[in-house]
Amino acid sequence: MKKLLPLFLLFPLAACDEAETSTLQAVPTVDVEAYMGTWYEIANFPMRFQKGCTGTTATYALDGDQVSVVNRCFKDSLDGKETVAKGRARIVDMESNAKLEVSFFGPFWGDYWIIDLADDYSYAVVGHPDRSYLWILSRTPQMDPRVYEGILERLENESAYDLSPLTVTEQPQG
Repeated sequence: MKKLLPLFLLFPLAACDEAETSTLQAVPTVDVEAYMGTWYEIANFPMRFQKGCTGTTATYALDGDQVSVVNRCFKDSLDGKETVAKGRARIVDMESNAKLEVSFFGPFWGDYWIIDLADDYSYAVVGHPDRSYLWILSRTPQMDPRVYEGILERLENESAYDLSPLTVTEQPQG
């Protein structure tokens, strides 16, 4: 029995780690119409489908009971070939409008949670409940460095994100 005791002592720690990683919070409410429009990607966790993308934007528009999504980027440089991906999103939490699912590939849907949002909708942060995805978005191609640092601080301290994979997205200088 004494040999099992350490396992029982470790179990609460494992349970705490699991609870900590499963409690990602979305923002309390999103005005869907205010969220529509074009967003510039400021930073992201690199994804295979975004490899080599620069100047990335996402444009959202209401389309009946869903949202159309058009992602654009330039491959390898801001002068590179433009790539466009069209998808759709659906709101899955009608109370807050902050939890959506997005599909670019037929019947496959992925979680898209708005986890930080400026009061004036000048920036948004989108994540996944397991913290495997992250996008920092802005209404303009550049973001005030103080705003960006505040977002990073909240992601680390309030959302428990490991930001080591975060990559800044090159955008045209305005």
